[in-house]
Amino acid sequence: MTEPTVIQLSETEWEIPARGDMRVPAFVFADKTLVDGMESRVFEQLANVAKLPGIVAGAFAMPDAHWGYGFPIGGVAAFDPDDGGVVSMGGVGFDISCGVRTLLTGLSADDILACQSQLADDLLRRIPAGVGSTGAISLAPDEMDAMLRGGARWAVERGWGENADLDRTEEHGCMTDTHPEFVSDRAKERQKQEMGTLGSGNHYLEVQRVTRIYDGAAACAFGLKVGDAVVSIHCGSRGLGHQIGTEALREMVTAAPKLGIRLPDRELACAPVNSEPGQRYLGAMRVAINCALANRQIITHLAREVFARHFPKASLVLLYDVSHNTCKAEVHEVDGRCRHLYVHRKGATRAFGPGHPEIPRAYRDAGQPVLIGGTMGTASYILRGTEAGMKKAFGSACHGAGRSLSRTAARKRWQGKDIVTSLADRGILIRSHSLRGVAEEAPDAYKDVGAVVDAADAAGLAAKVARLEPMICVKG
Repeated sequence: MTEPTVIQLSETEWEIPARGDMRVPAFVFADKTLVDGMESRVFEQLANVAKLPGIVAGAFAMPDAHWGYGFPIGGVAAFDPDDGGVVSMGGVGFDISCGVRTLLTGLSADDILACQSQLADDLLRRIPAGVGSTGAISLAPDEMDAMLRGGARWAVERGWGENADLDRTEEHGCMTDTHPEFVSDRAKERQKQEMGTLGSGNHYLEVQRVTRIYDGAAACAFGLKVGDAVVSIHCGSRGLGHQIGTEALREMVTAAPKLGIRLPDRELACAPVNSEPGQRYLGAMRVAINCALANRQIITHLAREVFARHFPKASLVLLYDVSHNTCKAEVHEVDGRCRHLYVHRKGATRAFGPGHPEIPRAYRDAGQPVLIGGTMGTASYILRGTEAGMKKAFGSACHGAGRSLSRTAARKRWQGKDIVTSLADRGILIRSHSLRGVAEEAPDAYKDVGAVVDAADAAGLAAKVARLEPMICVKG
């Protein structure tokens, strides 16, 4: 395939003009340095996404974009079901509803530092993490289906959280129109003992300090100030989501020719939204979203228990929980009229602007909190959604730093024990069951998260509110 032509439109916006089978143009939001660092396959994948049936306006890549499965990670695309629009497993990914939730502790960074090592050890002991990690919860078949229908709401009803948590969780903690019957026994079996676990890879629980405020009004609305300690949790739907993705890929690849779809790439396996395969995938994917929401809710409860032992008066109040591997039915204005679209965000975060009814009332004037995960050795950020972002990319923003090196390449370059030591010298305590996993997640294996966030801010996708730096990181 000939490498697509990329035209610079502004300091942070680039276009791949529609040509050949592309139904719409593609757009990249990034500065020149970030664009120059992107693999050519990012642009090829983005151009392929623009060829899918029913795509609306364009295919979009966020500043942290890198090569992925089908869609680039950091890819966004919306499809109109009334125009033959499709749902694509590759546009969601295998870690369905992987996301971030951030908790306000009411503590200062100095409070954490006074018992940093003990707190880090206790968090690692209490919160299962790592490849194949399992927890104390084991779900019988009826309870499994109840969890898959109820999401975080199910978890709260069973004592793992508070009703107030649901008000500050995307979808109020529970997707509707779910179909546990579309989920295989194999997927459910994989999840049976994985509730309340972090998993491995780039998933983590971090205790962070707020080091900078960029937007005082939004920070006040979000309850943030310099010197505060917060907790961020990054994980998804574990084995269940991966199994659903695997099975959907197989079904969609087989069904595509029968549905009149010519796939530009097998990894873009898709089906019309209104087809049987499309509806089966959507019903199962929403189940996986609920699984991820319930999982992060349980981990929140476990973290609260640990903090209560060290800080009896602390209350970990949820700031927000938002996912970044989803396909959602949303209403967006396109060319002056409102359209019901299926918005895929693969390694991209929903970032609704001020006034949107889906935003918790306490944040509605500021815009939705946008939670950007960094690396264990750099920083994370909190942004807010903007009106410009609603128009430019269906209310979407970047989700993290984005990898610059594969995990294999990272293992060859770094030793996990050396990373743990060097970060400890900087006051950052890493707790993990796997030094190999630490090496794979070396901070230098990622793009510059500050540059990614600056590009998102400059492009108008979301606006910077606060910078967070790690003090404790628990990883798989």
